[in-house]
Amino acid sequence: MAVRPIRVFGDPVLTSVSTPIETVDEGVRALVRDLIDTVELPGRAGVAAPQIGVGLRAFSYNIDGDIGYVLNPVLVEVSGEPEAIGEGCLSVPGLWHDAVRYPRAKVVGMDLDGNELVLEGEGLLAQALQHETDHLDGMLYLKRLTPEERRVAMREIRESDWF
Repeated sequence: MAVRPIRVFGDPVLTSVSTPIETVDEGVRALVRDLIDTVELPGRAGVAAPQIGVGLRAFSYNIDGDIGYVLNPVLVEVSGEPEAIGEGCLSVPGLWHDAVRYPRAKVVGMDLDGNELVLEGEGLLAQALQHETDHLDGMLYLKRLTPEERRVAMREIRESDWF
């Protein structure tokens, strides 16, 4: 039970596809506690396991005070017209760019007891569901930027004090 440090751009865990969780054991329960502790900090909408250095399919979310988690999430549905929307990422600190996202999304996964868990919504929740499942597939939001916007972001990364 701890707030874990966030891995940043350049760390290979962020570009690796996460492994599905096959057994809920004490290690997975501790991971969920850490994900929740880490996402509870102000300004955080979601934290995926790879962002804290764990290559398992799990993420936590914090949307308007609603805090939770999902194991083995699969993005099963998106709808509406995709639109460019302002987005940042804890693993790319200090950057904010327009990423293309759908306005509605649905994720299906499971809880710690193995029960099906369905998360669906629009707005910030939809954006977070898409963003966090991207993390689990080894993709940072930078890949969702237009080529021109990505060039700007990469320049900002190279010039940052954390890179």
